[in-house]
Amino acid sequence: MLKLTFKEKVQEAGLKRAVKYLGSNPEENLPKILHFMEKIQRKTSIVGGQLAVFKKYIEDKDNNWYRLLVSCYHDIDPKVFQTVFTNLVINASVIGSNRQKAAEAKYNCNIPWAILMDPTSACNLHCIGCWAAEYGNKLNMSYETLDSIVNQGEDLGCFMYIFSGGEPTVRKDDIFRLCTAHPECEFLAFTNATLIDEEFAKNMLRVKNFIPAISIEGDEEATDFRRGQGTYKRIMKGMEILKKYKLAFGASCCYTSRNVQSIGSEAFFDSLIQMGCKFAWFFTYIPVGNAAHTDLMVSAEQREFMYHQVRSFRKTKPLFTLDFWNDGEYCNGCIAGGRRYLHINANGDIEPCAFIHYSDSNIKTGTLLQALQKPLFMEYRKHQPYNKNNLRPCPLLDNPGQLVDVVEKSGAASTDLQSPEDVHELCGKCVEHAKSWAPVADELWGKGHHVARTSRK
Repeated sequence: MLKLTFKEKVQEAGLKRAVKYLGSNPEENLPKILHFMEKIQRKTSIVGGQLAVFKKYIEDKDNNWYRLLVSCYHDIDPKVFQTVFTNLVINASVIGSNRQKAAEAKYNCNIPWAILMDPTSACNLHCIGCWAAEYGNKLNMSYETLDSIVNQGEDLGCFMYIFSGGEPTVRKDDIFRLCTAHPECEFLAFTNATLIDEEFAKNMLRVKNFIPAISIEGDEEATDFRRGQGTYKRIMKGMEILKKYKLAFGASCCYTSRNVQSIGSEAFFDSLIQMGCKFAWFFTYIPVGNAAHTDLMVSAEQREFMYHQVRSFRKTKPLFTLDFWNDGEYCNGCIAGGRRYLHINANGDIEPCAFIHYSDSNIKTGTLLQALQKPLFMEYRKHQPYNKNNLRPCPLLDNPGQLVDVVEKSGAASTDLQSPEDVHELCGKCVEHAKSWAPVADELWGKGHHVARTSRK
């Protein structure tokens, strides 16, 4: 169970008074939640910036964000909705953020808001351009190791855990066991959805703190091209089951040179909403691994297309969207290296990012805090942000020389056990993209599309 300080107990008690209003009448209860959160803000000086945004959306019932909140009320099981709200708003965003700030000041290192970890390298698909597909199915972290990661993370203020792989639902029994053991944490998984069935949905209803982010590449043709014939129909079946059981879920979308027009179309956004998705994370293809397909990388024009499409639909569609690269302006650049998140692969190697496969520490031989204080993560901290233009946030895709510098200064080694990749060769594949994207990003930045923001470094 979550151990709270006296101050945290006071904060939690106030916020939980708001949670009781998460019922079936959003038009009546959302303003009540806002009222209680405003009282808490006056007494404790917490959730200030987030509260102002929340208030803006609640008071404008024509706003698409208000429509999204109302749809969550109607489409998601009330107890699941309450659990998600409690874990994300109270635990992760209030108690967790305060703990993270205190730990960062105490230890002088980055402290993550979320931890991404791979229970296994095994996968039942073999998708084109997926580095995990090259790792084989031999690597697994034990349940005890996964449980230890969560316990260590909670002590530092991390209450958000994301599973990747491999296909994480291959380890569904251990995942649901972990959800049960840590009801105060929220768990999300990037999944191909092909293993989601009625039993899986019933387990989600039971634990209430697990959300799938389902990988989909656009329409049926685009999805099956990369993930295999018939995969799209299996994804639709999984989403249908989740919607039937009134469960929260979203999409994980990787845009490539082959599918960008499909994945960035209004028809695709509308289809996600119709399927029942409440959020969508967008990633661009990165050529990680010696055998990576560089021809799948998007052009600068295609990346700009996604920049405009995502922002346009945010204003009109009731779907919460994140673009992992193009949204650097909202978080002051790169969030990796523990600044907001880190990655632990199925071998236990602690990496700064899911796309940066270099490490100088392993969870089996050290702690999370020790890894955050080691040279690799400290070099990340020194270099962030990697560019004054936060539309060029990435040390690999946008500033490849920066990643070379970080890896060489820290002495980190490739974590690819089958075919270690030299950092110069990896970064060399991104040089042309970085050159072509720079003037486009600089023009967008100069036009004032970016937002002024202060944030914890």
